[in-house]
Amino acid sequence: MREWWVQVGLLAVPLLAAYLHIPPPQLSPALHSWKSSGKFFTYKGLRIFYQDSVGVVGSPEIVVLLHGFPTSSYDWYKIWEGLTLRFHRVIALDFLGFGFSDKPRPHHYSIFEQASIVEALLRHLGLQSRRINLLSHDYGDTVAQELLYRFKQNRSGRLTIKSLCLSNGGIFPETHRPLLLQKLLKDGGMLSPILTRLMNFFVFSRGLLQYINQRKKFRRRWVGALASVSIPIHFIYGPLDPVNPYPEFLELYRKTLPRSTVSILDDHISHYPQLEDPMGFLNAYMGFINSF
Repeated sequence: MREWWVQVGLLAVPLLAAYLHIPPPQLSPALHSWKSSGKFFTYKGLRIFYQDSVGVVGSPEIVVLLHGFPTSSYDWYKIWEGLTLRFHRVIALDFLGFGFSDKPRPHHYSIFEQASIVEALLRHLGLQSRRINLLSHDYGDTVAQELLYRFKQNRSGRLTIKSLCLSNGGIFPETHRPLLLQKLLKDGGMLSPILTRLMNFFVFSRGLLQYINQRKKFRRRWVGALASVSIPIHFIYGPLDPVNPYPEFLELYRKTLPRSTVSILDDHISHYPQLEDPMGFLNAYMGFINSF
C-alpha cells in the first residue's frame, strides 16, 4: 500500500492544476449590488471596503457590525434593513484580507490591526467621538474584545463603546473547537500550501487563521476586558454550533460573565445565527438594545 502522502499528492496535483485554470467566479447579482452600494477608504495604503447606511432620522444611535471568519460584511445583509429601522447609522466593513478589502501577502494579519482599522474607519466617517454600539460575530467578537480593552484603558483616539453584543464566537480558547480545515491551515505542514491554494476564494493565506493562536496568547487581556467593563453586554447563541459547543461554551460564558445577558436561539440554529435565523437574531438584538 502506498504511503498516505503519496496518495494525497496524486490527488492534489490534478486538483491544483484544474484550480489554476479555473477563472474566479463572477459575483452574484446580490454581491454585485452589495459592492456597488458600498465605499472604500484607505488605511496605510490599503483599500478597505465598508457599508454605511443612514436609517432613522433624528436618532443619535450608531451600530457598527464586525463580521466573522472567513466571510465578510455581507454576513449582515439579512438583518441590515431591520437595523436601519432602529439606528441612525448602520456601518459594516470587510476586515483586511476579507471580502472586497485588499488582501496583501505576505502580511502579518492580527486582531490588533483589524481593531485599528475599525478605529480608522470611524475617524474617516467623523464618528470617533460618538458612542458606538458594537454587534459582532465569530472573528469579529475577538476584534470587539480588543476594542473593548482599548476603551477600558481610556486611551485617546479610541472608540467610546455604548454596548456590545457578541454572537457565536470563540471568545474562550478552552471551549473553541476549530474545524479540521482551520486546524490544517493554521498549523501548517505539508497539506497547508495545497489547501490554502485550493481554498483561495475563502482563505488565501493561513496567516489569517493566526487569530486562533492570538486568542490563546491574549486570553487574559480579551476575556478580562469583557469581565471588567460596566457597559451592557449581550450574547446571541446558536446552540447547534460545532465550533462553540453547547453546553460547555454557555456554562463557561455565564460563569465568567454573570452580568451579561444571553439569548439562546432555536435548537437547530448553528454557527451563523444572523443568516440561519435572521428574524430571531434581530429580535434578540433589539430586545437587548431596548433594555437600557
